Amino acid sequence: MPDEAARSDQTPTTPTRPYLDVAVLMRRERVRGPAARWQDWRWVFDSVLPDEPGAGTEPRLVHESEEGEQRWLHPGFTVELFTDDAEGYYLNTSTESPCWFVLWRMEENPSIADEPLARPVVVSLSYNEAGRWLDAQETVEQVPAPEEVIEWMRGFVQEHYVIEPKRRKRPESFRPLVDRFGNAASVSTEKKRGHGAGDA
Repeated sequence: MPDEAARSDQTPTTPTRPYLDVAVLMRRERVRGPAARWQDWRWVFDSVLPDEPGAGTEPRLVHESEEGEQRWLHPGFTVELFTDDAEGYYLNTSTESPCWFVLWRMEENPSIADEPLARPVVVSLSYNEAGRWLDAQETVEQVPAPEEVIEWMRGFVQEHYVIEPKRRKRPESFRPLVDRFGNAASVSTEKKRGHGAGDA
């Protein structure tokens, strides 16, 4: 089930912002090579799919191979576009391959399966939001978004994002002089005169 605490804006009510209802497919695959010495299986983010009406929010097993590899579908996610995050969508659409970003976590204890599942928490199209998740040491993966989603996102960016012009840096000679305490320093061009032995 999507973790509503991960982002307070994601609510089960119909959003007033542009949104898409999606589901996340997670895949359990066998570990190959030297890493198999420490673990047999690993979970990876597979894809983001359009959500099916009436699919609910509970994950369900949609495929299991003879070797034990599994695919679990996690429905019930809403991806909204926020005007205050327009820069994040702009940065995403500016890349060679705009992506879906998914934050997911492992269950601590099994819930509906024999072993703990990898649970998607939140889905986003914002480059900035994905960066904040990574800064928080979360597990974040990405897959390319389909063209129709990219165009939808680009349309939102064109309507709501304005690239701020770079502010011209003030030349050093025009910067105010301050002393070591941060107070304005005065400059005098008058030659200082000392009192020597021959002064009256």
